[in-house]
Amino acid sequence: MELKMFLLVLGLLVGTGSPDMGSSQGKCSESLVQGPQTQENRTHTTHSKKPFPVLSFGYDYVRLPFEISLWVLLASLMKLGFHLMPRLSSIVPESCLLIVVGLLVGGLIKLVGEAPPVLESNIFFLYLLPPIILDAGYFLPIRQFTENLGTILMFAVVGTLWNAFFVGGLLYGVCQLEGHRLVTVDLLSCLLFGSIISAVDPVAVLAVFEEIHINELLHILVFGESLLNDAVTVVLYHLFEEFSSVGTITVTDVLLGIVCFLVVSLGGIVVGAIYGILAAFTSRFTSHTRVIEPLFVFLYSYMAYLSAEVFHLSGIMALIACGAVMRPYVEANISHKSHTTIKYFLKMWSSVSDTLIFIFLGVSTVAGPHEWNWIFVVATLIFCLVARVLGVVGLTFVINKFRIVKLTSKDQFIIAYGGLRGAIAFSLVYLLNTDHFPKRNMFLTAIITVIFFTVFVQGMTIRPLVDLLAVKKKQETKRSINEEIHTQFLDHLLTGIEDICGHYGHHHWKDKLNRFNKKYVKKCLIAGERSKEPQLIAFYHKMEMKQAIELVESGGGSKLPSAMPSTVSMQNIQPKKPPQDRALPQLSKAREEEIRKILRTNLQRTRQRVSAHRFLFSNGSFCLSFICVINSDQMNNYLTVPAPPPDSPTIARARLASGEMAVYSAGSLIYELRIMLYD
Repeated sequence: MELKMFLLVLGLLVGTGSPDMGSSQGKCSESLVQGPQTQENRTHTTHSKKPFPVLSFGYDYVRLPFEISLWVLLASLMKLGFHLMPRLSSIVPESCLLIVVGLLVGGLIKLVGEAPPVLESNIFFLYLLPPIILDAGYFLPIRQFTENLGTILMFAVVGTLWNAFFVGGLLYGVCQLEGHRLVTVDLLSCLLFGSIISAVDPVAVLAVFEEIHINELLHILVFGESLLNDAVTVVLYHLFEEFSSVGTITVTDVLLGIVCFLVVSLGGIVVGAIYGILAAFTSRFTSHTRVIEPLFVFLYSYMAYLSAEVFHLSGIMALIACGAVMRPYVEANISHKSHTTIKYFLKMWSSVSDTLIFIFLGVSTVAGPHEWNWIFVVATLIFCLVARVLGVVGLTFVINKFRIVKLTSKDQFIIAYGGLRGAIAFSLVYLLNTDHFPKRNMFLTAIITVIFFTVFVQGMTIRPLVDLLAVKKKQETKRSINEEIHTQFLDHLLTGIEDICGHYGHHHWKDKLNRFNKKYVKKCLIAGERSKEPQLIAFYHKMEMKQAIELVESGGGSKLPSAMPSTVSMQNIQPKKPPQDRALPQLSKAREEEIRKILRTNLQRTRQRVSAHRFLFSNGSFCLSFICVINSDQMNNYLTVPAPPPDSPTIARARLASGEMAVYSAGSLIYELRIMLYD
């Protein structure tokens, strides 16, 4: 029965088939009949067999990765050759030589008849720039950056706005005076060009300032400005580009531009901080898979940059925030080998990207379309220099009114002279649409001229100028336990003074943040008992590990006995006995009791947070007595030795010792008061 049903269905399918099926069946039967004949014909028409190819050529298949590898190899060889010539590297910065190499390579490619490659904006912003910014953000000196944040923001925001409108406005005037060749350049185009050319480039600053070894203050001011002015540049760029297509500007547009600046800058920071927290939280669970720990750091950082760019936020600020947030927690979770991998891979990656950027700047100069206009190019260069000098001098005059450590005239000169331009401005101009900006090629030529002038002239002369002006350079010193103890003690002391005076300043909020971090954040982001480990102990373990690795690498580890105590602990933990011939003054019992009485009297008012003028008046006697105790010039009254001449070495040593004892005695009182306040 089942067989009959199967044959019936098969017959229906065959009967309801297409007409082609019948013809195909006919052809099939014919082929079966003529099978032997066709087979015989095929044997006669068969081509002769080709020999097996021993070697073949298929360059198109590997062209892209092969050329990329060649460019990276060229960059690495140029960097290697540069460091093999120390005399040349002491005269000419590395960035200058790389641009010259790019010019030569571009010229050779053009002589061969090929079109030299151009540094495209997408390649620069998506692949070459992120490694450099991540390396800078991950190893950013947080303490110096936060202590000078106000000064950096003034230079980055106000200074960039001043440069953009000063250069753009004066260039518009030049275009109107020059004649018919530039009369078509409108005000918005000049302001857009001014916003692009006014920003200090972080790649160029890093390339030059790391070679001259300038002191930490000037380095963080100029480099911090180059990082934070990205938000201003992005907002002004998109703002003027949008206005150029619309043609009209209203007050609402200006207000929206201000809001856009806040959204771009703060949004980039928030995106970076979120990814940094995610990276730290992920690293908490990588104890069993140490091999992928560095990968999470790179991927989360790059995702932060791309996520910020999706919403046109500041990708540079997102990378800086991500690296700065994740580092303390990630380093507490990952192994030392992973930490070494992250460090050297970031350095290698950023170094290769930096080298490729400057080489491609030279190649793109040969390849790119240019439109030379002497008046516009020279005016751009002069206005950039004048705007930079006036902006630095004017802002420093205002900043010094609020700074404890003033910026000297030498510092102002180095800050103004270190305003280098680079590939960011070049790539932003390349993004302009020639339909809205017909003079784009002229803008590109002017920007290349400014880049070459700042990199070659200013970059080559800044080293001898630093030596000539005797500007303080960076001191290559290793951080010790002793320095860490004193740093934490002074932070604690200054926080206590702010609590007593009722002035909730930088140290007060920093102490609040540290307490919140220790109480909540560390428990969530750091695995195991290390979340409860004090900062000083963690730093001590880090120093021990670093010293052990240095001993092993130097070959001295095998020569040391196993029972030998730690050099770090011997030098930095054990207190040194004071010399016998030094008189150490102490606070008298009466003076100590007087200070305690004043503190107890004003404690209730401190808790109630009375107004500042009443509180300072009530604590005036304490502040006066505290200043008199700490002031080293007044310590002669407490010396127990006969008074020698004022300028003798004995009195100098006694002043130093008395100052230290006074600070420690006052610090104990501050500590007791803070305990009473928090209890």
